[in-house]
Amino acid sequence: MYDFSPLQQRIDETQEWLRKEYAGLRTGRATPTLLDSIYVESYGSRVPLNQVANIGVEDARTLRITPWDRAQVKEIEKAITAADFGVGISTDEKGIRVSFPELTSERRDTLIKMAKEKLEAARQSLRGIREEVWSVIQTQEKEGEMSEDEKFRNKDDLQKHIDAANKALEELFSRKEEEIQN
Repeated sequence: MYDFSPLQQRIDETQEWLRKEYAGLRTGRATPTLLDSIYVESYGSRVPLNQVANIGVEDARTLRITPWDRAQVKEIEKAITAADFGVGISTDEKGIRVSFPELTSERRDTLIKMAKEKLEAARQSLRGIREEVWSVIQTQEKEGEMSEDEKFRNKDDLQKHIDAANKALEELFSRKEEEIQN
């Protein structure tokens, strides 16, 4: 029998990649993960925003960034502006307030389209993984390591793994689409 554990590990990595990509897509609610892709110049090196400041949720559409070093406020502001998220930025004595505007129907459609593109990229990754595993199975059969019956049984098992993974990816997309619409 073919060992499908490396396949399952790669499937899990693909699903985790899609989860992280979807976490970065802005919905109607402001969450600190939306700022995970922002890097700030800090003492000569570029570091993630969450390593130079505390990021908290003030309300449904506002995040509060409290830098650990007040001297970093300008650099943080510059990094958020450069990220071009289309957000409002204001500074006060407590730190920086990032306000996310209400999503328009046009923006929602764009976000759903982006989510579909990320889903398709994950599906392509699965197709590539499936082809690699199928190639290994065929090679093992040619080299006499398994019978032809085992090869086709393994092919069926491979397809079951891929179908289950595609279903899980589809569920991730459905949840994200619903989140964007609401």
